[in-house]
Amino acid sequence: METIASNTCFNGTQLRLKHQAESLACEMTVSVYLPKQGAGGGLLPVVYWLSGLTCTDENFVQKAGAQRIASELGLVLVAPDTSPRGESVPDDPDGAYDLGLGAGFYVDATEAPWRQHYRMYSYISEELPALIQREFPVDGSRQGIAGHSMGGHGALTIALQNPERYRAVSAFAPIVSPMRCPWGVKALGNYLGQDRESWRRYDATELVRGSEQRLPMRVDQGAADDFLLAQLQPDLLLEACDEVGFPLTYHLHPEYDHSYFFIASFIEAQLRFQHAALVESD
Repeated sequence: METIASNTCFNGTQLRLKHQAESLACEMTVSVYLPKQGAGGGLLPVVYWLSGLTCTDENFVQKAGAQRIASELGLVLVAPDTSPRGESVPDDPDGAYDLGLGAGFYVDATEAPWRQHYRMYSYISEELPALIQREFPVDGSRQGIAGHSMGGHGALTIALQNPERYRAVSAFAPIVSPMRCPWGVKALGNYLGQDRESWRRYDATELVRGSEQRLPMRVDQGAADDFLLAQLQPDLLLEACDEVGFPLTYHLHPEYDHSYFFIASFIEAQLRFQHAALVESD
């Protein structure tokens, strides 16, 4: 991995790096925060953060204020980009923000022209963790995953499909059922085709209903979120969890919206939730 930028932050190091991603057939950028505890030679727990529509790897590290609490808790934070990028990577022909560049939706595309590059599920669940474990002092047995909006959808679906790899999952304002909202129907229809049966593995409500393993799950949602009813529909996830007894910790916050002001307000609570599962449960 080639270092693009390095900054000292709360006695740790905020890095921005780039590397060639085999699963995506393009160069990718990823931001990594290493707390000072990483200089001691021991392996640290790691939380992967997945950002939402239109974001890059930089939004979270610059706006969420997560480094302070990550430094205190000794958590490595890994924030990848939200989609493949480059001259050969296809984008929405109409320039829409909810498909193509910045809108990978954390799936493995099967349809042209997306299938060569848009394999974010494989990149996040397999290639990136292997690379991070090779390059940094992280403990692959103590992994958590989190995200916001589209990234919250990604975090939930990746964790639910791979419960043996993650000790906890959390999300801010996630798209809980892309099969049932306009953003998701557009993205899944383009990336996966029109057979809705193939969409189920990328829908958190469907995965919860079919889950055999349980892992700690937390969701924070703003009650003043403009996307609450049409796109996010958290009640669908609450219903699915109630049906099967899945242990969801859900917090609805009055007056908060969909922005990074919301995330910055509660990132400490989510990272402490992750830390409890990654460290305190041992």
